[in-house]
Formats: sequence, C-alpha cells, structure tokens
Amino acid sequence: MTTIDTDPDTGLEPLEFAVTRNLAAKSAADRDAILASPGFGQSFTDHMVDICWSVRGGWHRPRVSPYGPISLDPAAAVLHYGQEIFEGIKAYRHADGSVHTFRPDQNGSRLQRSARRLALPELPVPYFLQSLRELIAVDGAWVPSGDDQSLYLRPFMFAKEAFLGVRPAHKVAYYLIASPAGAYFKGGVKPVSIWLSEDYSRAGKGGTGAAKTGGNYAASLLPQSEAYENECDQVVFLDQDRNVEELGGMNVVFVYKDGTIVTPQSDSILEGITRDSLLQLARDRGHHVEGRNVSLTEWREGVASGDIVEVFACGTAAVVTPIGTLKGRDFIDEQPSGTLALELREELTNIQYGRAEDKHGWLYRLDA
Repeated sequence: MTTIDTDPDTGLEPLEFAVTRNLAAKSAADRDAILASPGFGQSFTDHMVDICWSVRGGWHRPRVSPYGPISLDPAAAVLHYGQEIFEGIKAYRHADGSVHTFRPDQNGSRLQRSARRLALPELPVPYFLQSLRELIAVDGAWVPSGDDQSLYLRPFMFAKEAFLGVRPAHKVAYYLIASPAGAYFKGGVKPVSIWLSEDYSRAGKGGTGAAKTGGNYAASLLPQSEAYENECDQVVFLDQDRNVEELGGMNVVFVYKDGTIVTPQSDSILEGITRDSLLQLARDRGHHVEGRNVSLTEWREGVASGDIVEVFACGTAAVVTPIGTLKGRDFIDEQPSGTLALELREELTNIQYGRAEDKHGWLYRLDA
C-alpha cells in the first residue's frame, strides 16, 4: 500500500492504493528500445491505475495493477449510451532526472466539468493528482529523456454498470494508462493545411462540445477523412452561425497586425489548457488577448487585407502548429506566416522541460 498526506486545501483523506507489480514487465533493454523511437500512442507502460465508483460506495478500491485488457459486461452502459470522458496530459523528464507534469490541476478540473456534462461522478482533483503520482511511482522509468519526448498520460472514465436503460450509470470506472511519446513533428514544426467542413458539425449549442468525450472525436472522423481526400492535414469546424470553432482536436488562434491575439470562445468549444498557457505567455509579452466569436468571413477577409498576420493551432499533443493553408470547396487561402507561434511554442516547452523559469508555478513534480 502507498499513501499520500491529507490534502491541505480540501481536507480529503488520501486513497490507499493497492499495488500489484507486473510479473511480465518489459526488461530494461526492451523498454529502452521502445523509448529510442516511441512514436505516439503505440506502446504502453507496464502498469495502469483504476479506481471504482458506485452510488453506494463512492470512490473506492484504488489500485495500480499490470497493464492489460479490461473485462466488461456486454450490457455495460458505455457500450450503448456513450457515457465516457477522458483527458490528455504529459510527464516530462528534466535534466536532473526528475519527472514533472504541467498544470495537472487544470486537467483534473476539466475532467470534472466533462463528468458533470456526461452525468458521471466528479473525481476529486487531489485523487486525480494522486493517480498520476501512483503510476509514475511504478512506471517512472518509462518517462523518456530524448528531445521533445514525453510520457503521454491518458486518464479516462466510463459507465460500467450492466443495464439497458437511458439514465446515468450507478457504477463507473476511472483508469489511467500511459504511453511514451516522441516528437510530434519529425524534422521540425511545419505549417499544416486545413479543410473547411461545411457539411458536418463537431458540436451544437447546448451539446457536449465543451466536454472531452469520445463522441465529439467520433463525430470528427468522417470530416477528417474528407480533409485527407482533399489533401489537407486537419479539418476545422464552424458553428450554426458560421463562426469558427476548433479543429478536430486542437484550438485555433489568430494574430492581428496590431498585436491583438484572438481565439474563438463559446460553450461548444473545449477549453484548451495548452491554449490558455500560450495566451498567458502572450500577455506576459504585452499582447492584448480576446476570447470571442470569429466568423469565417472575418478570418478570410482579415487574411486578404493583411489585418490577420498569423494563424496557428494548439493542443496537448502537438503543442503549437502554424496553419499554412485554409481550403474549402471553391477556394484556397494561403495563410500569412509569422514568428509568434513558434516563439511561444519554444517558450512553453522550455518551461515544461525545466529549461526556463516557471514564473507561474505551472510545473508539478510527480516523482517526489
């Protein structure tokens, strides 16, 4: 059993995790071979975390156990009603060998907001943080140390109660798995081409767009395939008023010639932690930042007139990527190139990897 002290802010008693070591864990040599070229989401560490929840018992039976298949009843609610949420967060190896993550309290809070929208129980943030620490305690050797490498952490929660009926499940499971990740852009960051989806919507007003739930991503797969068919890397969605929302899995940011930075903001857009951090760094540089509606017309006319001088996308996996082309059925708009996106990317990653001062207290040590 491992424990963590009572949380001073909430007074929550720590969970007592039972730890079962994986007897078939990969050897150091096999692990090093994977870490030499990890890709993204292709290999997984030796262990996983799971915590049960029920109406009667609350959060209980926290465990670290060998990574492996999850057994589900065929009538499990998640398989029929899609009651599921997840998060994405990274662990970074610093030069002194220590392991840190970045603003995990924000991921824990966003997981709670997603849970609220999907009628799932809200995992207390201290328990969320403890789950990250518990996994690193046994799988810390999986955090790579190469340039732009990290350990991608995937917390997720789903309804496991076996029943057929449209209501919130009375039994839920929380899991945490981890996958070593290499540099997202091999050969350096390059501008991406974006396909404008006009036939499909990612989310609607009052829907689940602001929640990190699998259904939103499932809805993006067909238009993403359409993007590939039109030789584009990503797809961008509009709302019912033809305002820009976001890409399939990244937020959009516009830079104006007067230095103002604008990002689409509505109740149908996922609140990006990477985006929020980049915007704070931009404020630190003296930029004025706005969150508001940006219509497709404003985007296209702003680029044409020179009022918009840079457009980029951001998210946990890629951090920042410039947008080079916006393509629709009957147009191709080349996007202006600037330097701010890559400057902010370098500043943010330097903080994450411990190469620059963390002035905002964003880093959280996992192996202490």
